[in-house]
Amino acid sequence: MQAYASDATDAAFAASNARFAQLVDWLAGDQAAGMTHAQLEERLHADGLGLLRQLLQDSLDLRASREQRLDQVVDGDGHQRGTAEGGHQRRLATVFGDVVVSRVAYRARGRANLHPADAALNLPAEPHSPGLRRLAAVEAARGSFDDAAAAVGRATGVRLGKRQVEQLAARAAADVDAFYPAHAPEPAPDTEVLVLSFDGKGVVMRPEGLREVTAKTAASRKLEGRLSKGEKRHRKRMAEVAAVYDLTPVPRTAADILPEGDEQREAAAAPKAAGKWLTASVTDDAAQVIKAGFDEAPRRDPDHKRVWVALVDGNTHQIDRIRAQARTRKVPVTIVVDFIHVLEYLWKAAWCFYPEGAPQAEQWVRAHARAVLAGRAGIVAAAIRRKATYHRLDPGARRHADSAAGYLLAKKPYLDYPTALAHGWPIATGVIEGACRYLVKDRMDLTGARWGLAGAEAILKLRALIANGDFDSYWQFHLAQEQHRVHNSRYLAGVIPTR
Repeated sequence: MQAYASDATDAAFAASNARFAQLVDWLAGDQAAGMTHAQLEERLHADGLGLLRQLLQDSLDLRASREQRLDQVVDGDGHQRGTAEGGHQRRLATVFGDVVVSRVAYRARGRANLHPADAALNLPAEPHSPGLRRLAAVEAARGSFDDAAAAVGRATGVRLGKRQVEQLAARAAADVDAFYPAHAPEPAPDTEVLVLSFDGKGVVMRPEGLREVTAKTAASRKLEGRLSKGEKRHRKRMAEVAAVYDLTPVPRTAADILPEGDEQREAAAAPKAAGKWLTASVTDDAAQVIKAGFDEAPRRDPDHKRVWVALVDGNTHQIDRIRAQARTRKVPVTIVVDFIHVLEYLWKAAWCFYPEGAPQAEQWVRAHARAVLAGRAGIVAAAIRRKATYHRLDPGARRHADSAAGYLLAKKPYLDYPTALAHGWPIATGVIEGACRYLVKDRMDLTGARWGLAGAEAILKLRALIANGDFDSYWQFHLAQEQHRVHNSRYLAGVIPTR
């Protein structure tokens, strides 16, 4: 009996064995002996893909020959399929090349065929295998769709068009929103600070991908060929980004941030982020992305035992949405405005009083920045306005000074840097700015890129998955979702029928 099974297997894989024997004979021959290593690699890669493709084809053919007819197949609506026909074929593009899958079709008049063998293999609805779709998704998240198609071709020999890669990437990202609620993060000690941070960055969109207000503004341009004075291109849609991470508090002082002199310029220890979780969306607005960040936070701290800090750049809408989420969830959240943005306002104010490049400007900024770090933002704002008045600057010349003073007063409740430093909290938005650069700018801002809404959203989700280190876990989840969506849901009681 065992010898019979062995003979049957040998017969099923006869084509694969023949290809392998040919490859071995070629490697042992004179032609291969005269090749360089690079030539051998190139030839083996091409022939090896052919051998692997043949092995897969032989395996699929063997499964088809062993497929048993089922006594009863009932679809999800309760209709029985009374006719079974073998030999129904479909093409499948795989990472080894194209293969043909043969299986039994269960038929009923006026209804689509059912193929239980497809469900057993978890074959996709489209003609591209999960492995090929995964490769296309990873490459599309890394570089342009054209580059992704070229990379897939080099690795597999399968030729994909730019539009196909974009569609496969979108399909690969279909279950990201459902993945994280079911995916528990690594626990962190209660002593760790839980930091939430939010920001946004514009993405150049095709006209149909713009938000309604932006599209109307773009359509109101006076000239077709160039911009008139004061006009902007109005071709971007904001991608909203959220970051949630754990942080070990490191208490510091104002002198650690801005030393008095060169003798104090030693690198002070800074809080380090761990367990970063990122998300981004070009379809959701800021309120929805901020909500997503707040949905992630309780998964890390369900009992609210940790300190929650929200780090922002001062955007009023963001602050309002953060406060609304905190009220809704009844959790205390301390909001801290990024100190780097404060410095930017101070530098703009400095050029109202000093010529460009003047050393006195740096001294002035440093002194006022230290005062802000010491919790005297209101006093600094008053000093800036007094200085502008003292120098009798006209409204245009003092514009940046008034802007800086107004910013300090408006954000004063969120500039409690003495408390933040004493507790070891972060005061700079480096994490979220780095996330915006990686998730959005490095991929979405390629020269000449114009994005459709679905393609941009899919790439943002895939890049976030990869940045979070969750892509492998997500892919298994995605395949399970595909199994249910494409196959199990088509059968009665949601299961693949058995004999």
